[in-house]
This record gives sequence, C-alpha cells and structure tokens, in this order.
Amino acid sequence: MTSVLILNGPNLNLLGTRQPEVYGTTTLADVEALCRDTGAAWGWQVDCLQSNHEGVLIDAIHAARSVQDGIVINAGAYTHTSIAIMDALASVALPVVEVHISDIHAREPFRHLSYVEKVALTQICGQGPRGYVLGMEALRAHLTTPH
Repeated sequence: MTSVLILNGPNLNLLGTRQPEVYGTTTLADVEALCRDTGAAWGWQVDCLQSNHEGVLIDAIHAARSVQDGIVINAGAYTHTSIAIMDALASVALPVVEVHISDIHAREPFRHLSYVEKVALTQICGQGPRGYVLGMEALRAHLTTPH
C-alpha cells in the first residue's frame, strides 16, 4: 500500500481563523480529512502531521524515510527560511511535492523564495485547500510512472 505523509508547518494549525482573507475558512482538520479521503479512494495510507517547531518537522521527515513513499509539505514560513528542512527533504530521497494555500509569488517579496522548491518535484500554490489534492495527484503521477 502506498503511504504518504502530509506535513504542515508553523501556524497552519490556525487555518480557518488565521487571516481568512488570505487562507480561507477551511480548517486544518478539514484539509487533513480531504487528504485522507483522497488517499482512501486510491487505496493509500495517509498520515498527517502539523508542527510549529522546525525540529519536529525535520524528525518527521527523517522518520518518513523508512515508512513513506512520498511527502506533501506545506512548510509555512519555514519554506522561505529553512535550509535545514530543505536538507532533510533532500537527505531522505523521497519524492516531495510543495503546497501553499495562497499564491506565495503574488505576496510579499520575501515569500517568493522557497528552499523547499529546490528539492521538490513541483510546487503548487494559490489553489486553496484543493492544492493538497493536486499535490497528492502530482505525487501519484510520479509514483506510478516508471523511472
């Protein structure tokens, strides 16, 4: 069975109430249910984790190495600052898809840089919560394509 990790970084636990004009009103629980339901329809095991702590995210990436087939990550603000998360993703050699609810390229200039993008198969942004499903679809396409 294909197993994927949906990893969410800082402040994403506040989805639904944090800046709804930017992030909408969908909660993190809603996003996780959407991902689990999508995965279940494909026969996938979907594990979800959110943390506001960089080290917890890195530990989860390391742990995924031996049990997951891929990672969909919204690293939140760590996207723009964390070389450590980029290095962790590169080190586990799993396919990674980067997701952002808002369009980071249409926001403040400091959000335009993504360290995660440097090690991801693709970046999906500005699609709201649906971006997670698009990320899973991109991961699915990668996993089912012979390499």
